[in-house]
Amino acid sequence: MWHAADREETLRRMQEIEYDVLIIGGGITGAGIALDAQTRGMKTALVEMQDFAAGTSSRSTKLVHGGLRYLKQLEVRMVAEVGKERAVVFENGPHVTTPERMLLPIYKGGTFGKTSTSFGLRMYDRLAGVKRAERRTMLSREETLGKEPLLKRNGLKGSGSYVEYRTDDARLTIEVLKKAAEAGADIVNYAKAAKLLYEEGRLTGIEASDLIGGGTYTLRARKIVNAAGPWVDTLRELDGSKQGKTLRLTKGVHLVFDGQRFPLRQAVYFDTPDGRMLFAIPRDGKTYVGTTDTDYEGDPAHPRISAADRDYVLKACAYMFPDLKLTAYDIESGWAGLRPLIYEAGKSPSEVSRRDEIFRSSSGLITIAGGKLTGYRKMAETVTDRIAKELIAEGAGAFRPCITRTLPIAGGDMGGSAGFPALLGDMAELGLQSGVDPGEAIWLARRYGTNAAAIIGAMPSAKVQAARYGMPPMLYASLHYAIEFERAAKPVDFLIRRTGALFFDIASVRKHKGAVIRVMADKLRYTPEQRHDYEEELERELAAAVRAEEAVSVKR
Repeated sequence: MWHAADREETLRRMQEIEYDVLIIGGGITGAGIALDAQTRGMKTALVEMQDFAAGTSSRSTKLVHGGLRYLKQLEVRMVAEVGKERAVVFENGPHVTTPERMLLPIYKGGTFGKTSTSFGLRMYDRLAGVKRAERRTMLSREETLGKEPLLKRNGLKGSGSYVEYRTDDARLTIEVLKKAAEAGADIVNYAKAAKLLYEEGRLTGIEASDLIGGGTYTLRARKIVNAAGPWVDTLRELDGSKQGKTLRLTKGVHLVFDGQRFPLRQAVYFDTPDGRMLFAIPRDGKTYVGTTDTDYEGDPAHPRISAADRDYVLKACAYMFPDLKLTAYDIESGWAGLRPLIYEAGKSPSEVSRRDEIFRSSSGLITIAGGKLTGYRKMAETVTDRIAKELIAEGAGAFRPCITRTLPIAGGDMGGSAGFPALLGDMAELGLQSGVDPGEAIWLARRYGTNAAAIIGAMPSAKVQAARYGMPPMLYASLHYAIEFERAAKPVDFLIRRTGALFFDIASVRKHKGAVIRVMADKLRYTPEQRHDYEEELERELAAAVRAEEAVSVKR
């Protein structure tokens, strides 16, 4: 059990422990460090001031990819490292990561030529250690249009076809955190590191403010890690150690279209008239397109889609998929996310390196900044190696070596990708036994992996409660699971981070939002003020998701 109602009790208990390591930040980087540290034998805690994955880690392009475009910038080492990590992430959690064939179209006068594309993809395969079945192939013009007939035909010479990995970024983060919690780590969302505590100039703990229940908790640790993503410089300022290299926040925007309006057959990675690269990716009956790359100086907690962002993506779609004639009225949803990059003078947002770096202040604060979703596990290993070295030097004892390269995340105990088809069959059979449609059972297995069994098994009893609240039994069972086993505390936690519904099934969110709020209010005993605030928060997120469409609604 990892129940949302247990947050305050967990915080009270955490005050009685001196941890080996305390991590500030519950995105994918902090999650990876928590799992690595705890499984090495370090007593580990993590606090996140929002929901888990609420920042960058739920608002990426949702790809575990090696960064093909970074070859153009001669970032060979980074491409090799994160490229190899793709397979590690996939094998440890096949239910949240899926191989995806990608087309790279080649046009007369475009960024890529046939020879350079063939060479670049071959080098990419070699650097990333791509297995034979997933290596690149070069396609003719006719073969390319056969794969994706929506592509612009004028000037098309052919394409390169290669494999990337599509992921659910928020669920990947949640599953890593759940695995860390299973291993014994203490992990709490909506707990803000409001103050840093020192003894003789050495950082020894934090004061954590409970942003739901109220109250302040004193947490102590030998080592404190700043993995706060867009907020790492805020914590460095609090520590008095913001000097040298600093963050540069850039914003990426993605737009979502219904699959019937934008019937993309397979993912496409294409260049735009200004030389940037965008992805168009089919997912769950939708097609999403992005990302933009612009400097950002607003509120890190609430990046939004502007009219300029919307128009840029629509213009790119018109350039590459001209027959569709997409307009702002066709946009169903969308999201904006931030990339916390290391500042490099004189470079445009898309040219700034995605490399990660570690800073250590004189007080002992360890900061990890930059990096990519794909490389989270390796980044965590590097940080945890450093923590272990420092702890051992201070006499804290020996620790086990890193095991995360072959450690399944929560829901991933199925024998790697080779065992995934058998799991789907098992869940379909379990569905039949539980009176659940096999198709729904398989759908649940693709989201929750082996943990789908808990939801499928609860479906018979869920039907009674679902009827009471006027919602589908599968939705009720998934919500019940998110509250009890994934620490979902607010409606937005469930509808954005636990399910992605607000991005990829916004009509369902509008239809069932009232029922979801009622269930959570009853199970978590919301006060009238909390219920009102959480309803308003959900409405704001709904408005933000369709803001790109609303920007032209006055013209209707």
